Amino acid sequence: MNSASTANDSLAYKAAQYRDLYLALKDAKDGAIDETRLIQDPLRTLAYGTDASFYRLIPQLVVRVDNEDDVQLVLKEARKRHLPVTFRAAGTSLSGQAVTDSILMQLSDQWKGHKIHQHGHSVSLQPGIIGARANQLLAPFQRKIGPDPASINACMIGGIAANNASGMCCGTAQNSYHTIQSARLIFADGSLLDTADDASRLAFANSHADLLDTLTRLSESVKANIELAHKIRHKYRLKNTTGYSLNSLIDFDDPFDILLHLMIGSEGTLGFISEVTYETVLDHPIKAAAMIFFDNMEVTCHAVTALKSAPVSAVELIDRAGLKAVEDKPGMPEMLKTLGPNAAGLLIDVRASDTKELDANLVAVSEALNGLETINEIKFTQDKTIYDSYWKIRKGLFPAVGAVRPVGTTVIIEDVAFPVEQLAEGVLELQGIFQKHGYSEAILFGHALEGNLHFVFTQGFEDPAEVTRYEKLMNEVAHLVAVKYQGSLKAEHGTGRNMAPFVELEWGKEAYDIMWEIKRAFDPQTLLNPDVILSHNANLHVQNLKPMPKANDKVDTCIECGFCEPICPSKSLTLSPRQRIVIWREIQGLRASGKDPERLSVLQKDYDYQSIDTCAACGLCSTQCPVGINTGDLTRELRHDRNPDSKVGYWVADHFEGVTKTAKLGLTVANGARHILGDSGMNLATSMMNTVTGGLVPKWHNQMPKPAGLIPVIQCNDLESTDTLKEVVYFPSCATRVMGVGPHSSDKRTVMDVMFSVLKKAGYKIIVPEGVESQCCGMAFQSKGQFDAAKQKANDLNSLLLAASDNGRIPIVCDVSPCLLRMKESLDPRLELHEQVGFLSTHVMPNLRMKEKLGKIALHVTCSTTRMGLADSFVQLAHQLADEVVIPPDISCCGFAGDKGFSTPELNASALKTLAKAVEGCEVGYSNSRTCEIGLSEHSGIEYHSIVYLVDQLSHPLVS
Repeated sequence: MNSASTANDSLAYKAAQYRDLYLALKDAKDGAIDETRLIQDPLRTLAYGTDASFYRLIPQLVVRVDNEDDVQLVLKEARKRHLPVTFRAAGTSLSGQAVTDSILMQLSDQWKGHKIHQHGHSVSLQPGIIGARANQLLAPFQRKIGPDPASINACMIGGIAANNASGMCCGTAQNSYHTIQSARLIFADGSLLDTADDASRLAFANSHADLLDTLTRLSESVKANIELAHKIRHKYRLKNTTGYSLNSLIDFDDPFDILLHLMIGSEGTLGFISEVTYETVLDHPIKAAAMIFFDNMEVTCHAVTALKSAPVSAVELIDRAGLKAVEDKPGMPEMLKTLGPNAAGLLIDVRASDTKELDANLVAVSEALNGLETINEIKFTQDKTIYDSYWKIRKGLFPAVGAVRPVGTTVIIEDVAFPVEQLAEGVLELQGIFQKHGYSEAILFGHALEGNLHFVFTQGFEDPAEVTRYEKLMNEVAHLVAVKYQGSLKAEHGTGRNMAPFVELEWGKEAYDIMWEIKRAFDPQTLLNPDVILSHNANLHVQNLKPMPKANDKVDTCIECGFCEPICPSKSLTLSPRQRIVIWREIQGLRASGKDPERLSVLQKDYDYQSIDTCAACGLCSTQCPVGINTGDLTRELRHDRNPDSKVGYWVADHFEGVTKTAKLGLTVANGARHILGDSGMNLATSMMNTVTGGLVPKWHNQMPKPAGLIPVIQCNDLESTDTLKEVVYFPSCATRVMGVGPHSSDKRTVMDVMFSVLKKAGYKIIVPEGVESQCCGMAFQSKGQFDAAKQKANDLNSLLLAASDNGRIPIVCDVSPCLLRMKESLDPRLELHEQVGFLSTHVMPNLRMKEKLGKIALHVTCSTTRMGLADSFVQLAHQLADEVVIPPDISCCGFAGDKGFSTPELNASALKTLAKAVEGCEVGYSNSRTCEIGLSEHSGIEYHSIVYLVDQLSHPLVS
C-alpha cells in the first residue's frame, strides 16, 4: 500500500471517529448534549476556532459545554476514541493556546456563577466570567482579583488562570499562582476534584494515587537537587510562564497543593478548571501617576532598578519607537514630539488607601530617583483626565502598530523578561537584533519592575522568505533571553505554540524531562491541547500560520483580538464582530485564489444569516476595539451590495409621510386582530405571512404597540413668547410618531405627549417644525444599506431643522437615542443637537422640582447612548429619580436594532436572555429608545418606558 493510500485511510478513520463521537454525545443516555451545541459546519468551526494568535487550525467539532457533566462526558468519549481536546474560554490568547484541528470545547453562557466570601476577601468564580466583571462584583468591598491583564475587559477567568495571566500592576506576588486558594478541576479521564472539599480529596487520593505519588516523588527529587532548585527559584523571581509551574514542586509539600498550582499556567494541557477561588487584593481608591522621560534607554533602565524597592504599583517602560507611534493621537502630550531619537519614558503609578499614605509613597519614589537626570520635571498627578491620558499612551501602543500595518500582515506581540538588574543591557541587545533582521518598526514596552518587556512588530507570512526571516529572529531572541541572560521567553502570555519549541532551550533537559513526566502523569494519552507548552516539533512555531487576506477597508486593520465579543448582542446566537471579519476574510481569500469553490459557496450562503441578517449594526464593537473598527459598517455595506439602492427605497423616502400613516393603520388593524385572535393566533398568522412575503410582513410581537396619536402641536399655543421663556425645537422621531404605548401600559400617553408635558414644566416654548411628519434622520435606510435614500432623508431633515432652529441658534432635542446619533453623524454641525437624556440632565432637571424618588428601577443604556458618551449622564439621571438603579451587567445592546426585533426576533431574544433574572425585584424599567423598550418589555417581565415618563411622574415646575 502506498503512502497516499495510507494517508487517505487514516483520514477516513479519523473522520469516522469524529462522526462516532458526535453521535455518542448526542445520544448519551445521561446528559446528552443537544445538537445545537454540537457544531461541525465549515463557517462556525472556522469562526469559533479562531483566537487572537497568528495561528490557524480549524476544529473538526466544536462542543459548547454547559456544565461539569458536559465536560466529563466529552472527555470520556474523546478518550475512548483517542481524540485530542482543547478548551476555549474567550480566545484572547496570543500564542495559539486555544486553537485545534480536533475537538474544541467552548464555554457556553452557563459558566458565570460566582460567590463572594469573607466580605470580599475571597471569591469563587466559574471560568466564563470576564475578569472585569469579577472586579465589578468585588468593587463594593474595595477589593479586586490579583491578575490584571490588559485584556481584562474581554478575557475570562478560565483563561486568566490557565495562562497565569498577570498584567500592569499585578507583578508576580498577585498573579493566579500566588492568590489561588482552591479550584474544581476535571482531568483527562473525566474525574472531578474539588481541592477545597475533604471528601473529594479523599476519593481522588484513592482513585489517582499514582498521580499524587508522582508529584510527591518529583517534589522530593527537585528539592534534593540543589542546582535545579536554585534555577527554579531564579526563574520565578522573574515573571515566567514558560513551561509548567515547576515552582510548585519546591513551594509545597502536599501533593494536592502541588497539583493545584501546576494547573495554574498549564494552558489546558493538564485538565479543565471549572471553578477557581481566589484570595482577593486591595483595590486602592487613591491613585497618582507621572510620565517621566529620559535621554536614553540605559538611564531609563537604571531608573527602573532604582524603583524596584519603592512603593509603586506599576512602572511601565516605553521606548522611543513606542512613544513616536502614539505622539499624534488625540490627547497626547505635545512634548512627545520634541523627544530625541534615543529617548525613553516611564509611566509610574502610585496608589494608596488614603492621602497621607499616598504623600509618603510619592516622597519615597522621588527619593529613589534622586541623582538620575530626567528630561522633564517629576510631577505626579491625581487629575483623572491627565492620569487617564498617561495610561492611554501605554494602552495605545499595541493598537497603534496594528492600525498602520500593511494589509495582509499580522501583528506579533511577544513578551520576555530579563533579570531587572540586567535590563539595560538586555534591552539594548534586543533592539540590536530587531535592527539586524530588518524589524526597524518594532516597539518595546512593558512592566519594567519585573524586567518584563513586550515587543510588537508587523509580520507577513505569505512569502516563505518572510517566514524564514521571522524564524531567524525568534531563534536569536530565544538564545539572547533564555541562554545569555537566563531570562523568560514567556513572562505572562503563556507558552503556547510560539514558544513550545524553545521550552527545553530555556529550562535545560533535566527540567524539561520533568515537565514531560508531569504531562504524562496528568494526561497519559497526551490528548489535552497537544503541542501547547510541550512539543516534539521543532518547527511548530512557523507552521499553521494564519492568513490575513485583504477583506474590506473598513475591517482590514482588525487584529482578531476578540475585545469586541463581550459587548456584541449576537455573540451567543450567531457570530461576534471578530468572527464576522474572520469569515469575510476567508471568503475574500477564496474568491481571490479561485481555490475550493465548493467551500466558498457554502460560506457565502451561510454568511447571509450568520453575519449579515443577525448583525445589530449597533457599533458598540467600535467602543471596545483597539483600532476602532465598527463592524456594523461592513454589515451595512454588504446589505447594500445584496440589495443596492432601489426604486423602492427612493419611493419610500419620497412618500415617507404616507408610509408612516400606513404603518400606523397597520398597527390599528393588528391590534384589532389581536383582540380576536390573541397573541398566539397573531404569532401563527404573521409567521405564515412573513414566510410567504419573504419577510415583508413582520412577525408578531407580544409587545406590539398601539398606534401613536397626532403630534400635540396645538399645545405650543398655550405658551406665549416672553423674555424669560426658553425655546427648544422638538423633533419627534418617526418611531415615536408611529408607535404609541405598549398593550399593557398603564399610562396611555405617547412619548410625544410626555415630552411636551416635561418641557412645558421646565419653562420651554416648544417648536415642532412644520412638515415634520415627512421627515426621518435616514437611519432606517442606512441600516438596510440604502445609502442614497438615507442621505436624501438626512439632507431634507437638515434643511428643515436649520430653518426651525434659526440656523442653529435654538437647541434641538430628539426623543430617541439612535436617531440622534445618526443626526449628529450626518447633519450640519451648526445644529445644536441634544439626545433626550442629555437634554433632560443638563437643561430640564435644573428647572424642575422633584417629588420623592421611586424605590428600585431597571435601566437600559442603549448602544447609541454609550457611543455618544452619555452613559454616565443617563445613570446619574436615573439615580436622581430612584433610590436603586439596576443595570443588567451582561447586556449592552438589546439587539432589537430598529426593526430587527420584528424581522429577526431571535436576535433580540438572545441578547436579552439574562434580562428577566437580572431585573427581578424591579417594578418598572426605563430606557430612551421606543423600539428597544418593546423588546425589553417582552423579555424582562416588566414594562419599559422612556425615562421621560419618570421625569414627568416625579416633577413639578419650579414655580407652581
